Amino acid sequence: MSDHDLGTDASHGAAPTGPDPAPRRGSRIPWLFGIGVLIAAVAAGLYWYERARPEPAAAAAAAMAPPEVTVAPPLRREIVEWDEYTGQFSAKDYVEVRARVSGHLQSVHFKDGQLVKKGDLLFVIDPRPFEIALKSARAQLEEAKAQLDVANRQLERVTKLRKNDIVAASEYDQRLGDAAAANASVAAAQASVESTELDLEFTHVTAPIGGRIGRNAVTEGNLVTGGSSGNTTMLTTIVSLDPIYLDFDMSETSFLAYQRASAAGMMQSTRDSAVPVDARLMDEDHWSLRGSLTFVDNRVDRDAGTMRARAMFSNPNALITPGQFGYLRLPGSQAYEAMLIPDSAILTDQSRKIVMTVGDDGTVTPKIIRPGPFHEELGLRIVRDGLKPTDQIVINGLMRARPGGRVKPVPGKIEPMPR
Repeated sequence: MSDHDLGTDASHGAAPTGPDPAPRRGSRIPWLFGIGVLIAAVAAGLYWYERARPEPAAAAAAAMAPPEVTVAPPLRREIVEWDEYTGQFSAKDYVEVRARVSGHLQSVHFKDGQLVKKGDLLFVIDPRPFEIALKSARAQLEEAKAQLDVANRQLERVTKLRKNDIVAASEYDQRLGDAAAANASVAAAQASVESTELDLEFTHVTAPIGGRIGRNAVTEGNLVTGGSSGNTTMLTTIVSLDPIYLDFDMSETSFLAYQRASAAGMMQSTRDSAVPVDARLMDEDHWSLRGSLTFVDNRVDRDAGTMRARAMFSNPNALITPGQFGYLRLPGSQAYEAMLIPDSAILTDQSRKIVMTVGDDGTVTPKIIRPGPFHEELGLRIVRDGLKPTDQIVINGLMRARPGGRVKPVPGKIEPMPR
């Protein structure tokens, strides 16, 4: 290769002549400064992380600390167990008001559904035919009395003549019979007057009991059929309101349990005395009515296997209407001291009910219990069997308690929680 060629190549590879461009050297300085700041920030972060990170021994100790749970012994209270039933209210007295005499209905003196008192005028049946009949009966009575007076005077005269043996004995007997017949006629006429007066009284139909009256079944101007039997016209109905009955059915098993408890002297008999009961209406959540059990039927229903019973309650404001439904509770036991726990402390294992208890060393031990009914007034569950009064039950933090595991018990207290 010639020198000329080498010179040519060198000239081609050389940088252009003249001063270096200043912007290219200045642009490297910010980049270098940013990299330095980033390295310093990372170093500071690593330093503070190492200082804040707990020691391995402390972290292991925190992981091994037992969880906290709240424990408390069962609540002990003197209670009465109640059995609840659904019943239907019925009137103590119910009357179908019917016509006792026939005639045209002249007037109606009530509004449908109003409250009436005993003796209030309800209907008037046209009384004019009965007034006429009464006048006729009274006239017949007067006629019979006149005939009796004549017969008595004749008997008196014949009696005097008979003493002197002036008239025959047959004549005396005849006058004696005439007087007796006239006396009987007076009695018959008097009975006729009283019967007619009664019919006239029946034209004014009054309320036989106090209570709420139903709708008027016959309007004015209609002919009603009366009488003491047969197809008589029903005018309306009346139901009494105060007091009022609540009828309900208990199962044969419940009835037998009451009988056995009564025979053993453990509770009051449902037949020999008025057992106190409570009731509430369908829209109430508290037992607002206080009454007594007044009747238990004399046989068990063969078809349903139930025993009909009845309780009576006062209803002074006529709030309850016959036919309404209500709830009733009947004492199922005498007063006794029971152990109670909240439902939230009970676990279900298939068909068993379990509570978690904590020992003195913090070990969790499950216990199988036999729960009883829910006590609404206290808002707690009755425990029949399986617990001791000194057992410490887990009432809060149940999910952190494992059978056989250890926990840190925090003392608590079971309080009534009425609904």
